[in-house]
Amino acid sequence: MKKALAFLFALALAVPAFAANPQVEMKTSMGTLVIELYPDKAPKTVENFLQYVKAGFYNGTIFHRVIDGFMIQGGGYDAKLNERETRAPIPNEARNGLKNEAGPIAMARTGDPNSATAQFFINLVDNRGLDYPRPDGFGYAVFGKVVQGSDVVQKIGKAPTDLLTQMFANLPKTSIVIESAKLLPEKK
Repeated sequence: MKKALAFLFALALAVPAFAANPQVEMKTSMGTLVIELYPDKAPKTVENFLQYVKAGFYNGTIFHRVIDGFMIQGGGYDAKLNERETRAPIPNEARNGLKNEAGPIAMARTGDPNSATAQFFINLVDNRGLDYPRPDGFGYAVFGKVVQGSDVVQKIGKAPTDLLTQMFANLPKTSIVIESAKLLPEKK
């Protein structure tokens, strides 16, 4: 029995512990939020998002589409509404079992299901109509969740908006800037 316990103890020491899900701290002009990412469910999407974070891509971008009772969208434009150049689109990972409930972050895309690049949105409410399968056979790929700063997300959702153009139909009257986005050190 002692040998069996000693073996199990040695095995436990030899096998690395599972790493915690990566977390990104996003400081905005309205407060800070922390997003936990799920690479086990959406590996390509998480890798893509983290590449943009590590490159400083989101720093200085704005939430350019804010719809109270629906979602807040950002990650594509600066405060002067200049679009940031992105990398190639990624495959849609909406079939991962994660749902567009209040709090999760998902990839924004065009009508082409495999067109997501850098833009993302955070659900303010349950948006099950965005889940896989939609009529196009896909959905909007959830890849993480806000774990701190839900109040900030809701505050952004309440920001007054204006109709600037068809493209910017729900643009906040005062720019809501993503001041920085950084990967947090792994928790031990």
